[in-house]
Amino acid sequence: MKSILVLLNLFFLVQAGAQSARSPVTTVPSVDLKQYLGVWYEIAAIPQSFQKQCIGNTTAEYALAENDLISVVNSCDTSSGERSVANGRAKVVDKNSKSKLKVTFVNFLGWQFLFGGDYWILALGENYSYAVVGAPGRDYAWILSRTPEMSAVHLKEATEVLFDQGFDTCKVLSSPQAGGFQERTPICKLVPGP
Repeated sequence: MKSILVLLNLFFLVQAGAQSARSPVTTVPSVDLKQYLGVWYEIAAIPQSFQKQCIGNTTAEYALAENDLISVVNSCDTSSGERSVANGRAKVVDKNSKSKLKVTFVNFLGWQFLFGGDYWILALGENYSYAVVGAPGRDYAWILSRTPEMSAVHLKEATEVLFDQGFDTCKVLSSPQAGGFQERTPICKLVPGP
């Protein structure tokens, strides 16, 4: 019994060391926000509780807003056939690269970024054709595209970015879109062995 406990302790120590040895999440060197604005289709994401009502056709639309903020309109289809819409704001946290933002949907006496989430742009496709977004804790991740369907080449590139940055690509599920994926499937099964 003692040897089993020693082995378990050793296993957890190795796991903890592997976790702490991971490199920090990095973003793209710079983002042209004017080019980034517009409509994005969710191709894949780590499911989040605030999106539990979404069954498909999830989009995010970004536009310039008041006080140097960016308006965020997230929408998706629900099982009742309705369109769920959430309005929020984003602010640029890293003024040099513009690749790190904070997003909030809490508007109480003005937008409350204390309750916001990290929105880091990890990769951009040529001409902003796709984006890979994540958070430093690796608990959020999205693959976004300008179209509801993403080419296999771009999906592989985006998946490799997440994998290389230490995200669990089996937690990232494809998102149903009209003209795109029809069901939720772990990206690690769609793009094996990045």
